[in-house]
Amino acid sequence: MLPEIPRPDQGDVVELILADHRLFEEILRERRNDQNDRDALRALLSEVLVAHGEAEEARVYPQLERKDAIDEDEAEHGEEEHRDIYQALLPLLEATELYDDDFSHLVHELSETLLHHLDEEERDILNPARSDVGDADRARLGEAWLAERARLLDEGCGSVEQVRALLDGH
Repeated sequence: MLPEIPRPDQGDVVELILADHRLFEEILRERRNDQNDRDALRALLSEVLVAHGEAEEARVYPQLERKDAIDEDEAEHGEEEHRDIYQALLPLLEATELYDDDFSHLVHELSETLLHHLDEEERDILNPARSDVGDADRARLGEAWLAERARLLDEGCGSVEQVRALLDGH
């Protein structure tokens, strides 16, 4: 069974981003079950990764910088890690054989890159956001992030063409 992408319209930005992080992990777990539709899981993961990351870069990182919760280097590092994730995602999206060792290796590479990013983002960006940004501002950031994420999801983000374009534009 495929996980669903939650579509809330409000909440604390830290908790919302953490919920997506757990969703990424759930999708990767479901991918390990050979009974699941790997193509559908691949598309789902790509869609939510792109919407999540692009919404963070557009709506969250700049605001956290303005509030001095993170500095420019931390924001740039987060963006670089999103690019690394897209670089690991692209060959997975381009793969035509989804049930061989090569595909499993590509999933492993993406998993390693993604889990590294989640760890660093949770420690270096979300922790300061918790301590240095008030509840009302985190709620406003949550609404802005969700709106951008929803817009991207509604547009059908995460295609192989879009991931290529994102890599060319970064």
